[in-house]
Amino acid sequence: MSSQETSSSKGMNPLAVVAGFLPWIAFTFVAQRLAADGVAWSALIALAMTATSLVWDRARSIPTQLNLYSGGLFAVMAVVGFTGGPEVDLWLYQWGRPLVGVVLGLLILATSTAWPFTAGYAKKDLPPQAWTSPVFVRINRVLSATWGVAITVVGLCALAVAALDALPTGESPHLLDLALNWVVPIAVLVWTVKFTQAYPDRVTASSTTAR
Repeated sequence: MSSQETSSSKGMNPLAVVAGFLPWIAFTFVAQRLAADGVAWSALIALAMTATSLVWDRARSIPTQLNLYSGGLFAVMAVVGFTGGPEVDLWLYQWGRPLVGVVLGLLILATSTAWPFTAGYAKKDLPPQAWTSPVFVRINRVLSATWGVAITVVGLCALAVAALDALPTGESPHLLDLALNWVVPIAVLVWTVKFTQAYPDRVTASSTTAR
């Protein structure tokens, strides 16, 4: 195995991947603090952030695949929110906010084999001839799938909270709400970031040993 292959993803910074989700953090934060008719505005704000990031990223040759996914979902949310009536606004507030996270996770997961979004970050510091190596392809398929599962789990947690809040009691139990809103999502994302850091070295080390 060449040195290019063994370093096939050492240039990828997990925090750079996390930065790609900043519009989602803004969307969630703003949407939770506005009334039901504010989800469309939250999506529009997130869409503006995503568009700005796309222009900035293209100028600096930073991967844009995640932003393209996000921009499409935010655009749909904004259009539906601004064109729908009060019932649509309420549905978006109760179910659209958590459901869109699940959709993003499943989209990342579904494209992880053919178009792993992490590959764009890994390619930044590598020569083109390393991009098709089996090690590089394997690492980024696994990492993209892992992020897809992680985002889906976080979205499902939010969806579970929405379902509990829709019960006749009107709110979920405090400890369960704490677990689903904070403990589980944070634990999943922290583990995913650590896995993103450790997995490439593990694969390249095992591939080197096998040779």
